[in-house]
Amino acid sequence: MALDLVDYEQKTREAVKAFWGNREAARQKQIEAGKADQGERAGVTAGKNMDGFLALALDIIKANGLAHAEIHQNRAMLTLPGYFRPTKLWDLLVIHKGELIAAIELKSQVGPSFGNNFNNRTEEAIGTAHDLWTAFREEAFGKQPRPFVGWLMMVEDAPGSRGPVRDSSPHFPVFEEFKGASYLKRYDLLCQRLVREQLYTTAAVIAAERSAVDTGHFTELSSMTGIKTFVSALAGHIAAEAARLG
Repeated sequence: MALDLVDYEQKTREAVKAFWGNREAARQKQIEAGKADQGERAGVTAGKNMDGFLALALDIIKANGLAHAEIHQNRAMLTLPGYFRPTKLWDLLVIHKGELIAAIELKSQVGPSFGNNFNNRTEEAIGTAHDLWTAFREEAFGKQPRPFVGWLMMVEDAPGSRGPVRDSSPHFPVFEEFKGASYLKRYDLLCQRLVREQLYTTAAVIAAERSAVDTGHFTELSSMTGIKTFVSALAGHIAAEAARLG
């Protein structure tokens, strides 16, 4: 049976439009209430910015055989035990017949502070995955096959994320591919390496300008880290687990 990718390109465009639309709506609401946050935080605190991407993942799960699984998206039901810390909060969990089928984290970054946020996002992504797989090894989820673990990143397409970045490493040279690489290119490399090192089943990064609130237009950095690779991997895992568990 062919995998159902649920018109993922159109749904990704809708998710991009919702991302920028939700940010602006949250900012306007806080301004009207006289509680505007500083800088870009005003568009973050509503917490709904990535809901379109969440909806895409839900559609993939339901279309590929696990509509009847426990699909959790409410905060109270999104924690998993960790190894280095008691628990970790995810954005989407799929549990079926007592087994963890999938755990997905959705992240975003807008300017202007691309540098500090890139380092924070990198450390979070690596630490989260290492914590989960160590807990998995120690049978925190019982004896079961490896779950799908996905990481999806939405980055503002702007001069600050596209321009070359210099690094200072006085003692040893940085890897050649990082030299002068933009933050978007660094996210691309990060996602490729997160998958290569088996920290995530798949990791994706897309970029979109603020004007995409009207069009939903987005760009990808490479096929390895594109949205099709992400949804295909998720659909394949869901279909396989649906066949295995019924």
